[in-house]
Amino acid sequence: MSEPLTLQQLRSLVPLNALSEQQWRELRAQLVPQPLLAGQLLFRRGDQARLSYYLLSGELVLRDADGAEVRLEAGSEAGCHPISPSLPRLHEALAVRDCSLLAVDSATLARQLTWNSAHQDLLLERSAEGDSEWLESLLASPLLAKVPPANVRSMLERLRRMELPAGSQVVTEGEAGDCCYFLQSGRAEVIRGAGSDQQLLAELDVGACFGEEALLGDCPRNASITLLADSVLQRLDREDFLELLKAPVVDEVSLGEAARLMGAGGQWLDVRLQEEYERAHAPQALNMPLHLLRLKARLLDGDGTYLCYCDSGKRSASAVFMLSQLGFRAYALRDGLDALPAVQRDALISEVGAGYLARSGGRVERSR
Repeated sequence: MSEPLTLQQLRSLVPLNALSEQQWRELRAQLVPQPLLAGQLLFRRGDQARLSYYLLSGELVLRDADGAEVRLEAGSEAGCHPISPSLPRLHEALAVRDCSLLAVDSATLARQLTWNSAHQDLLLERSAEGDSEWLESLLASPLLAKVPPANVRSMLERLRRMELPAGSQVVTEGEAGDCCYFLQSGRAEVIRGAGSDQQLLAELDVGACFGEEALLGDCPRNASITLLADSVLQRLDREDFLELLKAPVVDEVSLGEAARLMGAGGQWLDVRLQEEYERAHAPQALNMPLHLLRLKARLLDGDGTYLCYCDSGKRSASAVFMLSQLGFRAYALRDGLDALPAVQRDALISEVGAGYLARSGGRVERSR
């Protein structure tokens, strides 16, 4: 199987060269060259597939409705742009010589380009207010890659600024959650437990979002967060978070859609407790309990696709949101296992025992 193109190779393709490295990473699965043999058609006139094709090597002939022909060679100025981009297609595209092509989803590309433009506008508008550096870090986070620009603008308008000294405990384990926070400046640590059972889960830097898990799961705070330095926070209330961030960030799929993603190389991720997992789990599913996911996510494959599930769908929604923050491609099984008919649930949750472990680099091993 061909390897995805390198960033250097992508820099010559317009408008792919306008995207950030994070956006290229989101497209990585589509950035694999595909062969087209001499004499084969790439598309016919009238084709309406929402794909942007790029010619990487070889030569094509483009033929319009009147029979007029234009030859397109890889490496030429015209060859650096999408091939016959108008829909429906105005040309028939035929390989004159063996070719290598790239096919990118046009809707995804358009969304990313729109996002870039909106970013620049936001940064220019906010530079006069002195918070463009923090905003640039926030906008570059994988978390916001799926959020429409209009939602981001609304979110910024609804944030409430808080200045707190080092040592302040912003979130307390066990309490109800009514908001989440963004770290505008300073640092924070995430701690679970108390006394000898205390466990450091993570340290948070500028741009991090925290406190969202209680909002996603409608449950008590599962960790305490303390500031390590004098910090500026931005608070977002629960209703605004659910409206502006959760809806676009947490992708939910049906069991049928999950099966299609599994067939394309996806991996089940069971985010329930180990005891729940061992009672019954999906075939070859990894077990990463939600409360350990932030620690264990480093073992996952950054280019993989993960399908998260739990009983109600709430823990898996939290898992998808967290994985999105970390730059992973993840989906939640809609409404969880409890929403499946008994026959489907029993067919899916069909393995028992210790199951499978994630190893560094995304490898999956059967536990012994």
